[in-house]
Amino acid sequence: MTSTDNPYELSAGVPSVEVFRRLRTDAGLSDKSPEAVELALPHTWFGVVLSHGGEPIGMGRIIGDGGTAFQIVDVCVHPAHQGRGLGRRIMAALTGELERRAPATAYVSLIADGPARFLYEKFGFADTASHGSIGMYRVMT
Repeated sequence: MTSTDNPYELSAGVPSVEVFRRLRTDAGLSDKSPEAVELALPHTWFGVVLSHGGEPIGMGRIIGDGGTAFQIVDVCVHPAHQGRGLGRRIMAALTGELERRAPATAYVSLIADGPARFLYEKFGFADTASHGSIGMYRVMT
């Protein structure tokens, strides 16, 4: 829902392949191949798209097995719209859905790029190293 006070609309779902790729690159995240995105988007457990004047300017997704493990991914807001609490709005929608539907013992992870860690800390996320674990990754080439 939009209003003159809040021209942003948050809706559940995922963007098209083209919009997904544009949102990622506009926000400074790495591009993904169209084939990879086409495979990935239908496997979203929950996603949101943030629009301004009908144009998608942000998004976020949750992926996972639906029971024991979830990961928050692709959280981004177009740079022209950053600094307005929109990332917080996306995270509130994602974590709200986890709180409603994920089992109590589910493990939820994410990778925080740069200063985004301060946003994620506000939603209860902590460094894994503080609990004797360390996050690791591998990018397929």
